[in-house]
Amino acid sequence: QVQLVESGGGLVQAGGSLRLSCAASGRTFSNYVMGWFRQAPGKGREFVAAIRWSDGRTSYADSVKGRFTISRDNAKNTLYLQMNTLTPEDTAVYYCAARTGQLVISTGYNYWGQGTQVTVSS
Repeated sequence: QVQLVESGGGLVQAGGSLRLSCAASGRTFSNYVMGWFRQAPGKGREFVAAIRWSDGRTSYADSVKGRFTISRDNAKNTLYLQMNTLTPEDTAVYYCAARTGQLVISTGYNYWGQGTQVTVSS
């Protein structure tokens, strides 16, 4: 069973940075794509970024391009999301997710972490 555990959320001022981590276990992830999603209060879950574990190919939502970077550490089985130039609109619960296969897309994720809160103050 795939297990995903996020960490690194917190309170940050606008313009600041945070790095989220997601510890993954339970599988060999060479045939997985990992993603980050977020859900702001009163809104639906939104795709943020994804990465193919095998070769590092990435995809980003337009709203975070140039500010967020997704990466992974194969040796540590850990996924990261480096978030820079944060704005209050980035306030949300951030979720780590995984899907089988090689498509770096925003749908079809069937494993989810419990989420970590990111709050950006103005």
